[in-house]
Amino acid sequence: MWIEWTIAIRFLREGKAQSTLILVGIAVGVAVIVFLTALITGLQSNIIERTLGTQAHIKVQPLEERNRVLAPADGAVQLVLESKRVQRLRSINNWQGVRDVLDSLPRITAVSPLISGPAFARRGEALQSVALVGIDPARYRRIIPVQDEIVAGVFRVGAGNAVIGRQLASDLGMRVGDKLRLDGGQGRDSVVNIAGIFELGVRELDARYVYLDMKQAQSLLDLAGAATVIDLRVDDIFAAQEVAARVARLTGLKAESWMETNGQLMNALRSQSLSTRMISVFVALSVALGIASVLSVSVVQRTREIGILRAMGTTRGQMLRVFLVQGAVFGLAGSVLGGAAGYGLVAAFNTFGPKLFYIPVDPVLPLAAAALATLTGVLSAAVPARRAAALDPVEAIRHV
Repeated sequence: MWIEWTIAIRFLREGKAQSTLILVGIAVGVAVIVFLTALITGLQSNIIERTLGTQAHIKVQPLEERNRVLAPADGAVQLVLESKRVQRLRSINNWQGVRDVLDSLPRITAVSPLISGPAFARRGEALQSVALVGIDPARYRRIIPVQDEIVAGVFRVGAGNAVIGRQLASDLGMRVGDKLRLDGGQGRDSVVNIAGIFELGVRELDARYVYLDMKQAQSLLDLAGAATVIDLRVDDIFAAQEVAARVARLTGLKAESWMETNGQLMNALRSQSLSTRMISVFVALSVALGIASVLSVSVVQRTREIGILRAMGTTRGQMLRVFLVQGAVFGLAGSVLGGAAGYGLVAAFNTFGPKLFYIPVDPVLPLAAAALATLTGVLSAAVPARRAAALDPVEAIRHV
């Protein structure tokens, strides 16, 4: 390939203006691909982190209760107007055994049983509807790191202590150390000490969640020894649906992944990914057309030189490879410049842009962009390369 490389580089040096323009064009295209892909990836990671920072990857719950129609013993047909059954708060049967089974499953990194149900929070004349969440602190912290979101006090539940959201504390005019009466209905109430105040960043949760230990919540909800939900965390968030299906088959319970509960978010993420791929395709297409047009002009301008080289013994295959090498050089050199420019844009965004989120750059991304640009350069050079290789030496030398 030494001869091909020498001739290819010589041709590129003779057309410096054309070579510079196409290199700039490729660099701009690669920079757009790198920056845009990194931006969308960072945005998606930020959205997912914010969403899953306040919820489990998978929730395991009892199956919904359904009405059952008993057929008459005589086999007669009867028509029944059936209304949907009211769903009551129920415990997971043998939830300790289910918890132990889930602890042993691969891909599940954290398991946290809890009991959750409605109640009222009273302070003086103020009354708020809240959601009691009875937890095992050591396990629950592995699902949702509430301790990292404490804005006042400490994260401590049990022994008469509770942790509430910042919005709820504001609505009730409460501070750390104040007493709060929780009413579970039917005469079940309890007074707890506010040990800490958290802010998860979701108004609904900050205004309603009250964290207790499981025994306190079980007593208030009249479900002694019960767990109504088992929260799971998995090693790959995008495998949550697959793991949820396996858990449902294994336990016979309802297992719902975050993908099901956040359907609109998943649609938005898919749309963003699709738009990024479409932009990358069109940028690559424009780069390919630019390289092809420059090399086509080069073939016309150097027809006489190509004829002389062919007459001196250069084979069709060698001449074909000369222009393929030019396409590869264009793609590789342009992608290196574009990758550096893309990194610069990302660094500028992280340093001087709005501090909404941080854009990480996967080291594989510039390499993938370089490989794509190089391949595009070789493929786009194929047509002019074949044209150059097909030139007849005698006709080419006569060309003026």
